Amino acid sequence: MFFAPRVTATPLPADSALHGHMKRGDFLDCYSVSSTTSPRAAAEMITAFPGWAQILVRLRGLITTPFGLSQDGPDAADKLGPFPVESETGTELIAGFNDRHLDFRVSVRSEDGVVSLATWVHTHNMGGRLYLAAIMPFHVLIARDALARVARAPATPPHPA
Repeated sequence: MFFAPRVTATPLPADSALHGHMKRGDFLDCYSVSSTTSPRAAAEMITAFPGWAQILVRLRGLITTPFGLSQDGPDAADKLGPFPVESETGTELIAGFNDRHLDFRVSVRSEDGVVSLATWVHTHNMGGRLYLAAIMPFHVLIARDALARVARAPATPPHPA
């Protein structure tokens, strides 16, 4: 039987570390779903893209390589997929990096039976704005699908921060 979790657009929680990145004109979205999965486990599920999303990521790589955009993210001791982990607490994990065209971070929070996935983007130039506009429909689809996968997964205990 297929379980279709309810993924909803929500405001970024007021105490999220992602607020420290925000500047006027930046992009921010946040989606939430019922789950008690820990932030680390949820982030691991979110970055384990299903086949259809992996194809989109490969296509993105083919299109953006000639422009010198990062394909695997910078080197880091702790990465989730291509995303270096910037900070982690018992309730929130922040990952992402700065690139030529834009800076971005994702926040994965787990608190009070709700897992939230927020994305912040600060564009640097016209290329960044065009890139953001081009990927937006795919971003929303991938983010919502990722949280639905988190909601269907068995809960995990908190990761020690």
